[in-house]
Amino acid sequence: MTTIPVTCAIIYFENKILAVQRSKTMKLPLKWEFPGGKIEFGESEEDCVKREILEELNIHIEIKERLTPVTHTYPDFKIKLIPYTADYLSGELKLKEHADYVFLEKDELHTLDWAEADIPIVKEILTL
Repeated sequence: MTTIPVTCAIIYFENKILAVQRSKTMKLPLKWEFPGGKIEFGESEEDCVKREILEELNIHIEIKERLTPVTHTYPDFKIKLIPYTADYLSGELKLKEHADYVFLEKDELHTLDWAEADIPIVKEILTL
Protein backbone atom coordinates (compact mmCIF):
# COMPACT_ATOMS: atom_id res chain seq x y z
CA MET A 1 0.00 0.00 0.00
CA THR A 2 1.45 3.36 -1.04
CA THR A 3 1.79 6.03 1.66
CA ILE A 4 0.18 9.35 0.71
CA PRO A 5 2.07 12.41 2.03
CA VAL A 6 -0.40 14.94 3.45
CA THR A 7 0.18 18.20 5.30
CA CYS A 8 -2.12 19.78 7.84
CA ALA A 9 -2.21 23.04 9.78
CA ILE A 10 -2.97 23.68 13.40
CA ILE A 11 -4.15 27.24 12.86
CA TYR A 12 -4.26 29.65 15.77
CA PHE A 13 -6.80 32.47 15.72
CA GLU A 14 -5.45 34.39 18.69
CA ASN A 15 -5.64 31.74 21.47
CA LYS A 16 -8.09 29.36 19.77
CA ILE A 17 -7.38 26.51 17.37
CA LEU A 18 -9.35 25.80 14.21
CA ALA A 19 -10.75 22.30 13.63
CA VAL A 20 -12.79 21.33 10.57
CA GLN A 21 -15.34 18.56 10.07
CA ARG A 22 -15.15 16.36 7.00
CA SER A 23 -18.28 16.34 4.83
CA LYS A 24 -20.59 13.33 4.49
CA THR A 25 -19.19 12.62 1.00
CA MET A 26 -15.50 12.61 1.97
CA LYS A 27 -13.55 9.59 3.18
CA LEU A 28 -13.89 9.43 6.98
CA PRO A 29 -17.25 11.25 6.84
CA LEU A 30 -18.01 13.75 9.62
CA LYS A 31 -14.73 13.13 11.44
CA TRP A 32 -12.86 16.20 12.68
CA GLU A 33 -9.40 17.07 11.42
CA PHE A 34 -6.83 19.77 11.05
CA PRO A 35 -7.20 21.18 7.52
CA GLY A 36 -4.68 20.43 4.80
CA GLY A 37 -4.15 18.09 1.89
CA LYS A 38 -1.93 16.05 -0.40
CA ILE A 39 1.49 17.27 -1.41
CA GLU A 40 1.73 17.77 -5.17
CA PHE A 41 4.78 16.64 -7.15
CA GLY A 42 7.68 19.05 -6.65
CA GLU A 43 5.88 21.00 -3.92
CA SER A 44 7.44 21.67 -0.52
CA GLU A 45 5.54 20.76 2.65
CA GLU A 46 5.22 24.42 3.60
CA ASP A 47 3.95 25.46 0.15
CA CYS A 48 1.46 22.59 0.20
CA VAL A 49 -0.06 23.50 3.54
CA LYS A 50 -0.38 27.19 2.59
CA ARG A 51 -1.95 26.31 -0.79
CA GLU A 52 -4.39 23.79 0.71
CA ILE A 53 -5.52 26.20 3.44
CA LEU A 54 -6.13 28.93 0.87
CA GLU A 55 -8.00 26.52 -1.45
CA GLU A 56 -10.12 24.88 1.26
CA LEU A 57 -10.70 27.78 3.67
CA ASN A 58 -9.99 31.01 1.75
CA ILE A 59 -7.47 32.23 4.35
CA HIS A 60 -3.76 33.02 4.48
CA ILE A 61 -1.57 31.61 7.22
CA GLU A 62 1.97 32.04 8.52
CA ILE A 63 3.77 28.74 9.13
CA LYS A 64 5.40 28.51 12.56
CA GLU A 65 6.66 25.05 13.53
CA ARG A 66 6.72 21.52 12.12
CA LEU A 67 5.38 18.97 14.59
CA THR A 68 5.92 15.19 14.61
CA PRO A 69 4.60 13.48 11.45
CA VAL A 70 2.13 10.62 11.91
CA THR A 71 1.92 7.58 9.65
CA HIS A 72 -1.47 5.89 9.88
CA THR A 73 -2.99 3.00 7.96
CA TYR A 74 -6.72 3.19 7.36
CA PRO A 75 -8.54 0.14 5.89
CA ASP A 76 -8.15 1.31 2.28
CA PHE A 77 -5.29 3.86 2.33
CA LYS A 78 -2.20 4.91 4.28
CA ILE A 79 -1.10 8.48 4.98
CA LYS A 80 1.89 10.28 6.40
CA LEU A 81 0.31 13.32 8.03
CA ILE A 82 2.78 16.19 8.42
CA PRO A 83 1.51 18.83 10.86
CA TYR A 84 2.53 22.47 11.08
CA THR A 85 1.45 25.07 13.58
CA ALA A 86 0.41 28.32 11.95
CA ASP A 87 -1.08 31.69 12.72
CA TYR A 88 -4.05 33.14 10.86
CA LEU A 89 -2.96 36.16 8.80
CA SER A 90 -5.87 37.30 6.63
CA GLY A 91 -8.95 36.37 4.64
CA GLU A 92 -12.57 35.54 5.40
CA LEU A 93 -12.95 31.91 6.48
CA LYS A 94 -15.17 30.08 3.96
CA LEU A 95 -15.60 26.31 3.93
CA LYS A 96 -15.25 24.90 0.41
CA GLU A 97 -15.17 21.15 1.19
CA HIS A 98 -15.88 20.67 4.87
CA ALA A 99 -19.21 20.43 6.68
CA ASP A 100 -18.42 22.59 9.69
CA TYR A 101 -15.70 24.26 11.74
CA VAL A 102 -15.08 25.25 15.34
CA PHE A 103 -12.58 27.35 17.26
CA LEU A 104 -11.49 25.61 20.44
CA GLU A 105 -9.24 26.27 23.38
CA LYS A 106 -6.37 23.79 23.49
CA ASP A 107 -7.91 21.92 26.45
CA GLU A 108 -11.20 21.47 24.52
CA LEU A 109 -9.64 19.61 21.57
CA HIS A 110 -10.29 16.20 23.14
CA THR A 111 -14.07 16.75 22.91
CA LEU A 112 -14.22 16.14 19.13
CA ASP A 113 -14.48 12.86 17.19
CA TRP A 114 -11.11 13.12 15.41
CA ALA A 115 -9.91 11.22 12.36
CA GLU A 116 -7.52 8.59 13.72
CA ALA A 117 -4.39 10.07 12.11
CA ASP A 118 -5.07 13.43 13.81
CA ILE A 119 -5.29 11.98 17.35
CA PRO A 120 -1.50 11.82 17.97
CA ILE A 121 -1.27 15.44 16.77
CA VAL A 122 -3.95 16.50 19.25
CA LYS A 123 -1.96 14.75 22.00
CA GLU A 124 1.24 16.53 20.94
CA ILE A 125 -0.50 19.93 20.92
CA LEU A 126 -1.60 19.35 24.49
CA THR A 127 2.06 19.08 25.52
CA LEU A 128 3.13 22.35 23.84
